[in-house]
Amino acid sequence: MNTLILDNDNQDRLAAWLAGDSCVVACLCAAWCDTCTAYMSKFDELAALHPDQRFVWIDIEDQAAVVGDLDIDNFPTLLIQQRDTVYFFGTVLPDLRHADRLLRAQLEKTRAELEAEARSNAERIGWQQHCNLRVLLENA
Repeated sequence: MNTLILDNDNQDRLAAWLAGDSCVVACLCAAWCDTCTAYMSKFDELAALHPDQRFVWIDIEDQAAVVGDLDIDNFPTLLIQQRDTVYFFGTVLPDLRHADRLLRAQLEKTRAELEAEARSNAERIGWQQHCNLRVLLENA
């Protein structure tokens, strides 16, 4: 498996990833969700396509202390973050090609472009304040 499944014993690994230079791609799902169950293998395939990035599966109920009050509208929800900058947070189609295009689009941008986008509107500024996995882990 190419994906870390977050649990209470490996949160330090996720914290180390968030301190590194790779993007962390998190899928926020729930075990009871049939769409999530079906998507898990696709998410792992996505991880295999991008071996230089870090992928983590977060069950929002099992890891409620980490997820906190994060507003999950639907499943699957992806969060793409590098260090303390959240590049994307939102529901995606449960399709490997869709997620791959989304991630590739982010990876093609320069760090300066990504930083500028992260502060380009109220929604993205909100991501920085409420969706930062490093902060959520620290507060768990």
